[in-house]
Amino acid sequence: MKKRLRFALFGNIYQAKKSQAVYKLLSLLQSWGAAIYIDQPLHEFFVNDLQIDAQYDGLITDDNFVADVVISMGGDGTFLEAARRVAGKEVPILGINMGRLGFLADFSPEEIEQAIQQVYEGTLRDEPRSVLHIEYEGESPQGYPYALNEVAVLKHDNSSMISIRVDINGEYLTTYQADGLIINTPTGSTGYALSVGGPVMTPESHILGLVPVAPHSLTARPITLSDDMQIELTVESRSHNFLVAIDGRSESLHENTRLRISRAPYQVHVLKRSRGSLFRTLRTKLMWGSDIRCAHTDNLS
Repeated sequence: MKKRLRFALFGNIYQAKKSQAVYKLLSLLQSWGAAIYIDQPLHEFFVNDLQIDAQYDGLITDDNFVADVVISMGGDGTFLEAARRVAGKEVPILGINMGRLGFLADFSPEEIEQAIQQVYEGTLRDEPRSVLHIEYEGESPQGYPYALNEVAVLKHDNSSMISIRVDINGEYLTTYQADGLIINTPTGSTGYALSVGGPVMTPESHILGLVPVAPHSLTARPITLSDDMQIELTVESRSHNFLVAIDGRSESLHENTRLRISRAPYQVHVLKRSRGSLFRTLRTKLMWGSDIRCAHTDNLS
């Protein structure tokens, strides 16, 4: 007898127009005889906003849940939240992209049936992704101190540029005069870091990126480091404070607070289609290799 798979479902609660895809997913899981556990806010969204009357095996009210597969229905932001909830459980995450671009969620709403079938066939590819751990000297981050994408040190909105001293494994590297500095994993290389000129990294590469945001010096360029290195940051600011964003969750810190960033003791497992690759995703999502002049001409004709 096959094991009854347990699915934990997390999703974006601001996408009522996707109710048909949600209903399709729930129906498919029920037809496979799955055990379905759903995040409490998403359940309330289904009942109150989407008017979906579905049967579940249980509600998820905190991070103490057990599952064989986590399903994230939304964009990359939803996926990052699911990764936070999974933490060190080593449970693989299947992403259904309900957003726009979406690098983490590999399947579209139209491919839900195919995705679930491949889960049961065991043909999906499990990609382990590195995670960052951040510590503050003298205090702890508010909430979750881990990042799947990046840790960004940034100036406050209207303040002058900040000064960011960087030490690697105890050795001084440089001091950036900039609007900020991003420390990103390979997963985060297609996020914020990409938008400010950082390199794209393949998921299996064991490296980190240091990408300055609007640096004052033209010689300040992104660099990559081995992900087993210890990074220490010390920030000075005219406003005497600065922002730290951990996968988009930001908080204000007083200047001279020392930050230590290192590789987390666990990885996040991302389920991808068996024949996919980062290169295919880049060609599809970023239109690499496409001649946009031809598309423009077609739209004019």
